[in-house]
Amino acid sequence: MQLDPITLEILGRKVTAAAEGMGFTLQRTGRTLYVKESSDFGTALVGLDGRFFGYPRTIGVSHFLDLDCSATIRAVPELEPGDVIITNHPFASEALSTHLPDLHLVKPYFHAGRIVAYGWCFVHSADIGGRVPSSISPSNTDLFQEGLMIPPMKLVRRGELNPDVVALYCANVRTPEQNMGDIRAELAALHVGGLRVAEMIAAHGVETFLAAQEALQDYADRKARAVLARIPDGDYVFWDYLDDDMVTTFPVRIRLTLRKRGEAIELDFEGTDPQVPTAYNIPTMGRRHAWFTARVIGCVATHDPTIPMNAGVYRCITAMARPASVVNAEPPAAVGVRQPGGRRIFDMVTGALLLGDPTLMPAASGGVSTPVVLAEEETADGDRNVVVLEPMIGGMGARFGHDGVDSRDSGTSNLSNNPIESIEAAAPVLVRRYGVREDSGGPGRWRGGCGLEFSFEVLRDGCTVLARGMERCRFPPWGAMGGRPGQPFRVILNRGTPAEQVIGKIDLLEVEAGDVVTVLTPGAGGYGDPLLRDPAAVLRDVRLGLVSPDSARRDYGVAIRDGAVDEVEPTMPRAARPPLALTGFDFGAEREAYEAVFTDAAQCRLNAALFARPKRQRAKLRRRVMEATVPDMPRAGHRPLVQVLADPAAARARFEAAFAELLG
Repeated sequence: MQLDPITLEILGRKVTAAAEGMGFTLQRTGRTLYVKESSDFGTALVGLDGRFFGYPRTIGVSHFLDLDCSATIRAVPELEPGDVIITNHPFASEALSTHLPDLHLVKPYFHAGRIVAYGWCFVHSADIGGRVPSSISPSNTDLFQEGLMIPPMKLVRRGELNPDVVALYCANVRTPEQNMGDIRAELAALHVGGLRVAEMIAAHGVETFLAAQEALQDYADRKARAVLARIPDGDYVFWDYLDDDMVTTFPVRIRLTLRKRGEAIELDFEGTDPQVPTAYNIPTMGRRHAWFTARVIGCVATHDPTIPMNAGVYRCITAMARPASVVNAEPPAAVGVRQPGGRRIFDMVTGALLLGDPTLMPAASGGVSTPVVLAEEETADGDRNVVVLEPMIGGMGARFGHDGVDSRDSGTSNLSNNPIESIEAAAPVLVRRYGVREDSGGPGRWRGGCGLEFSFEVLRDGCTVLARGMERCRFPPWGAMGGRPGQPFRVILNRGTPAEQVIGKIDLLEVEAGDVVTVLTPGAGGYGDPLLRDPAAVLRDVRLGLVSPDSARRDYGVAIRDGAVDEVEPTMPRAARPPLALTGFDFGAEREAYEAVFTDAAQCRLNAALFARPKRQRAKLRRRVMEATVPDMPRAGHRPLVQVLADPAAARARFEAAFAELLG
């Protein structure tokens, strides 16, 4: 059925409004701060192919646009009106859910006895059971430690909650009342979606509604191809790192080759490290997935704001990843902290696209989404208050002609901060400061967005702080085309006191009343030569507290005196050297020191040898080679790599010897 452009536009607006109405319903009826304040949820209308044809633009998680519900729907046959499927199982859902705290619900919408669409939503639960409060710990070693696993099954039958499922669920989570409140909010959202579908069918007819599902994706496909046509044909190779895997102290590498041929884009993750024995793995099934493609919608929607939000954006993209790699995990791998790897992929796609067109994308973002969680001691009844205080993020990368956005990350969708009043009402803390982190944005002609500073005092003994997803502690967000990197992630306990401690990655941090925790998120990378930045822009940054006077002088060659640019003192650094070329990337001294030993070729050789061995041996063998190469590799926050790897030639020789032993 061919739809005319006017009808298609009308239905496009209606399906977007329906998906957003579902989102607002979920947010307004949600129980936990993470839902009603932070907006860590998603809603959509799903076509008969299992893909999203209606998705919100302004509410909820936007980077899940390329999820696929089809396996979850197939797993529950004989759906009836009023049924609702629930799942959080990364592997049984074939990566619809990518870690256990995400509770996905799918509801069929019927018309005249047949299914005409589905509603989908998810919420991130504050706790889903498992080894630690809030369920997610980077040091979890398999999926069974991460909480209750729910394969696709009916939560609701013919409009009635399944009491057996509810009883089993509530018995396995630490916060059953909160969790059930959020589930009921999801059910309300799905109900609203069904009402909107019925209204569209009543207004336009069922056949027109069904035709629109495909036609809207076709339209998005055409518009996305028009933007991506700017990328010249070629192979663009880019890689990035997780700081470590919490077991060893060695970085975990993800490697991408983006191949552009005509209208087709292929994302090939060959050369990526094997899956790790901790929770940093990403379940994707080794094919096109939201964690691979999310950055594309950012690119396309920036250059064509009129594009519909639906799965058609990604039709020209294919993806592949080796099984049992860190980006295509196999069970029972732990996957709870899959987000840092996903954010590295965001930056890698960004970097690959920049190689094709340096004006198309920005420098690296802050690259973190770190929920800072406070868990209180259990009460005599066994209850435990678990609160996400803030979903901490970094800044947005600068791009040609534009500074990065401060304290917002384009990879974090529509996630919001929690109001301080809500935090203090929900948890025993006193917020000392929540604001922009000065000097954290990477210097550049266009400055990288600054990160955040969040400082809070704990008011009760026996509390535990968790901050999963801390990254960019060792390798900061990179700058582009002459721009400098942003500042790395830091957590400081009792800053400015004799008891001050600079802490690396947090797993479980035990705190007592009076302790003050300060979280400093990364700033984003800068773009272009900092010495070409307009002095008036530098002055504005200083006045706003984004850049210090010392940084203005050191990084930008601009002297600020008495609140104004000092016209008497010459800008000597600007006159001392010619402008930098608008080429390449600045990854920072730590990464340069590491790759002076572990070159791209060396890491690819090592991984090829590891994948030739049985899966259970790979992590142990990799660790053996890496520790033989650098016996005193430090943890984040300790000795810099530029010191540890001061003799790269000797380290390379040790690597070759260890690699030969591995092959032998």
